[in-house]
Amino acid sequence: MKALALFSGGLDSALAIKVVKDQGIEVIALNFVSHFFGGKNEKAEKMAEQLGVQLEYVDFSKAHTEMMKQPVHGRGKNMNPCIDCHGLMFKIAGELLEKYGASFIISGEVLGQRPMSQNYQALEKVKGLNAGLEDLIVRPLSAKLLPPSLPEREGWIDRNRLLDIQGRSRKTQMELVEEYGIVDYPTPGGGCLLTDPAYSMRLRVLENDGYLEDDYAFLFHLLKVGRFFRFEKGRYLFVGREKADNDRIDSFKDLGSVYIRSKDVPGPHILGYGDLTEEEIKFGAELFSRYSKVKGKESVVLLINGESVELEPVDLDKLEENSQKYLIAMNN
Repeated sequence: MKALALFSGGLDSALAIKVVKDQGIEVIALNFVSHFFGGKNEKAEKMAEQLGVQLEYVDFSKAHTEMMKQPVHGRGKNMNPCIDCHGLMFKIAGELLEKYGASFIISGEVLGQRPMSQNYQALEKVKGLNAGLEDLIVRPLSAKLLPPSLPEREGWIDRNRLLDIQGRSRKTQMELVEEYGIVDYPTPGGGCLLTDPAYSMRLRVLENDGYLEDDYAFLFHLLKVGRFFRFEKGRYLFVGREKADNDRIDSFKDLGSVYIRSKDVPGPHILGYGDLTEEEIKFGAELFSRYSKVKGKESVVLLINGESVELEPVDLDKLEENSQKYLIAMNN
């Protein structure tokens, strides 16, 4: 008997796997990858190794982005369509059952842990999005509080050995960690950028401008770094704050219209997107000067799309005024 597990790499999904695996059922862990969560990472791989399960990455980013446009059950407080997102993951896992020779699907959801997306009605709505599959979904951590699934009714899995965890307290999970000897687990918390208010504010700008499309996914990733400025619809600047930001900007520089940096002065790498005006490009150059080693107070030689341009000291008061007008704040 095999089961597929929705596996984030977090504690709850790990405990769900352990509960089922201890019944002699082989579990294959599916880590779903979107533009906003999941993906190859050392912590998930170490946890899968610790649990002794096969880990598979499932890229559903295109389908996920499409679902985000009009989620059937709406969004949470931010840009997170949690019910529809979970439903989509179960749907794709269902399509993979035959490939892996598995008979049912498990997840680490806990009844009442998240009041909006993991209450009883929400868990049932997730199943309702998957006609024909709903009876093959098992939630081992709260199974005793939920209607018996087919695997439980048929004896594929012993319902008496499943759990009855509910609520936001993680006391029981911590006890199970000790009991099972699980070590080096991540701190509880969401790993989805769509639940982050600041990131969601930026993403809504793209949505309102008509760019919530998979073809523009590189913009979703650029929103994760540094400072973000919007002039008009489809005209943006992305400004690095640290080396990791600069590296991310460099990786997408061929998709932008303007690329600004300096060979001689340490400072942010800047990527412009869209048909920027000369004034907007100059604004980007002045931002480089302001956030570089010279702090806007000295002349600096920039490379703008590879061409050397000398920039005089900038009017910092005017630059600050324009910055506040165009900046979409996230940790500014």
